[in-house]
Amino acid sequence: MAYSKSVLLWAFVCSFCFGMSTCYYAVPLKIYRGKFNSSLDLDLTSLQRIQTSGGNVLALASDPAGIVNFLDMVNNLQGDSGRGYYMEMSIGTPGQKLNILVDTGSSNFAVAAAPHPFITHYFNTALSSTYQSTGRAVAVKYTQGNWEGELGTDRVSIPKGPNGTTTINIAAILASDGFFLPGVNWQGILGLAYPLLSRPDSSVEPFFNSLVRQTGIPDIFSLQMCGAGLSASSTADPAGGSLIMGGAEPNLYRGSMWYTPIKEEWYYQVEVLKLEIGDQNLNLDCREYNVDKAIVDSGTTLLRLPVNVFNAVVEAITRTSLIQDFSSGFWAGTKLACWMKGESPWRFFPKLSIYLRATNTSQSFRITILPQLYIQPITDVDGTLDCFRFGVSSSANGLVIGATVMEGFYVVFDRAQRRVGFALSSCAVSGGAALSEIAGPFSAADVAADCAGGGLKEPLLWVISYALMGICAVVLLVLLLLLVLPCRCRDRSGEITDESSLVRHRIK
Repeated sequence: MAYSKSVLLWAFVCSFCFGMSTCYYAVPLKIYRGKFNSSLDLDLTSLQRIQTSGGNVLALASDPAGIVNFLDMVNNLQGDSGRGYYMEMSIGTPGQKLNILVDTGSSNFAVAAAPHPFITHYFNTALSSTYQSTGRAVAVKYTQGNWEGELGTDRVSIPKGPNGTTTINIAAILASDGFFLPGVNWQGILGLAYPLLSRPDSSVEPFFNSLVRQTGIPDIFSLQMCGAGLSASSTADPAGGSLIMGGAEPNLYRGSMWYTPIKEEWYYQVEVLKLEIGDQNLNLDCREYNVDKAIVDSGTTLLRLPVNVFNAVVEAITRTSLIQDFSSGFWAGTKLACWMKGESPWRFFPKLSIYLRATNTSQSFRITILPQLYIQPITDVDGTLDCFRFGVSSSANGLVIGATVMEGFYVVFDRAQRRVGFALSSCAVSGGAALSEIAGPFSAADVAADCAGGGLKEPLLWVISYALMGICAVVLLVLLLLLVLPCRCRDRSGEITDESSLVRHRIK
């Protein structure tokens, strides 16, 4: 019996290890379709699969080296949170122009290199005299969709970006599933995060690292996303905002810039101290907000919250709101809420505030979005109803400050000083009224000194799981040898006895 128990124990351990080894690397890319058909009951279950203290800021009309003019980059983005924000780039020699999604939650620069039914054109590597394949395969799985292809290098320029041409690592997408979607107008993705997230490994230098190294621009970029209040059913692609490479453009924000430290350089990981609904503190342990990680990610449509935090937010909004009978499907994102056309629903909902640790770690500051940013217009029905979705969702992979929040602010990714800055966006205005607020400093004495500590990064978990798989493989090999070649111990008479045989114990 002792032997059978050991076999069962090892089988359990190895099953656990192999279970861990099947975890995959996932980048939180969540983009909604640009348009969809709605039914009268507005059940959108099928949409779910289509679903990162004050101080001086670098605020110049151009960088000191004269390589970039920030004013030339203003309005270089198109799109909105539903379809993603993208910019035009020229790839190869001669240049082939593609629209590329801007994503601060991943690190690979990847473009379609083969036909796909949902895109109008792609990068034809055979037509570029400067494209060089490295012969390395690459694959990335996102929260939504995945792709695989090959790595190469080529020359890239940005019509409304820094002057000149840069040689960049490019992933040529040859096959994908759920990545390119109907209604979007981009053919690739520009990952702006750190090398630790690069695939197949961190030796693949990300786009912005290459740009900084080759051109000498400051290691800082900033984003303004101007899709706030736009209906996702709109067919037009407005001028969606600005990606300023090399600094921050002062005409794109109002008031002071507030900075929070970058906790870890993989995603743009920050530290959330607390959330408020209206003036009501959720009163959760600050570690709840940072379970796994808390990141700033332009490639995620919604504000995504850990499950416990999400449930507390829904409960607080329900308690605070003037409307008490919402369907659970509205909060889950499977149904829309509709009002008579022209009637504003936003007066029924409270403000939502996020407190971030300031660069002076004993202080915090507060970024606040009004209901116009998280109760989002989607479509109308028969010209009589305006329908809205809930711009917040639950997450099993940490807190993600996505486009729902970012559209209210001008966000500066100051990599040189390891900080992310927030200021009021000049385009987050509706009817002359601001859709966001920012305030501080506040004392952080009532929260833990480190609310983000204790978590393991995904790449580290990935390494650990493979190490455990290797250990389990060795153990399995030993067990197989014991089973196939049992120890044939003999007594003094040379006969195999029941006590010395493994057979009896195996049968039992």
